Amino acid sequence: MTVSRALSGNPNVNPETRDLILARAKEVGYVKNSAANAMRGDPTAIVGLLLPNIINEFYARFANALAMLCADLDLDLVIHLTNDDYEREQKSLLRLRALQASTVILVPAPDPSGRSKGQASPMRIVELIRSREGTGAWGKLLIDDGPAIAAAVAHLVRTGRRRIAFIGADPSMSSGRGRLAAFESALQSHGQTPDPGLVRTGAPGFMMGHDNMAALLSLEAPPDALICGGFEISNGALDCCLRRGLRFPQDLAFVGYGDPISYGWIDKGISTIEISPEELAKQACRMLAPQAMAAEDHVEHLPTTFHLRGSAAAADSPGVTT
Repeated sequence: MTVSRALSGNPNVNPETRDLILARAKEVGYVKNSAANAMRGDPTAIVGLLLPNIINEFYARFANALAMLCADLDLDLVIHLTNDDYEREQKSLLRLRALQASTVILVPAPDPSGRSKGQASPMRIVELIRSREGTGAWGKLLIDDGPAIAAAVAHLVRTGRRRIAFIGADPSMSSGRGRLAAFESALQSHGQTPDPGLVRTGAPGFMMGHDNMAALLSLEAPPDALICGGFEISNGALDCCLRRGLRFPQDLAFVGYGDPISYGWIDKGISTIEISPEELAKQACRMLAPQAMAAEDHVEHLPTTFHLRGSAAAADSPGVTT
């Protein structure tokens, strides 16, 4: 009984006795059985993380930062990749249940058929970046990018742009819906009517951004500015522009999303809607703290900023040549 109490961290065990037992347990390679602990009702130290991919620099940096923070808290982070596929997400959740994960942080995959409605999970679910009806989420850690998108639109209008395009995620996704609404509202506040022909949405991805940028550039009256509403969308649209030899900002004022390291290297820099993956990881980790976990529900919003660089500067700004 004394050994069991010492191994479980019971404060009533004599400190010297506890240290001897723990030292011996370490010598023989003893580890706690998470499944047995869970059966007794004790929370496990396993946290799941479901991301669309880690090719995206933002998700890779977020996962790396969260893993380090979890390690500092003696939590084990288990990462699954869904490729934004609902079926993969559900299989990953089942595997995490088998591992007795106590909490899962996930970027919800799109579910156009609505299969997830009404589902519940014994694990505590925290939705990241976007939300989806039916996940049974306890918490949400979302991005408040409306003000930054509005600031980008205001700057573009102020510098004389009149055909401002937008490429974003499908409005069926909460993040896509919110970013599109922020873009259209900002245009209207400056007396501009959103042009449906300059707005492209769909399942977010590199090729989606690339192909929609190509389609916009092929218009008889192409846009003179672009705001991107997603990490991979931004990279794909930028790739299309660079391969075609477009000059920023003379041919197109470009505003990306996220801030990969390369954005500061390209020409005079790529303007962007900026968010720190490290700050997002810190906020996610704070939601894993015992005092936060005791709440009935938990919703946090992390703000973004509009980072102006050369790609969206006024054409007559210093350093911009025509």
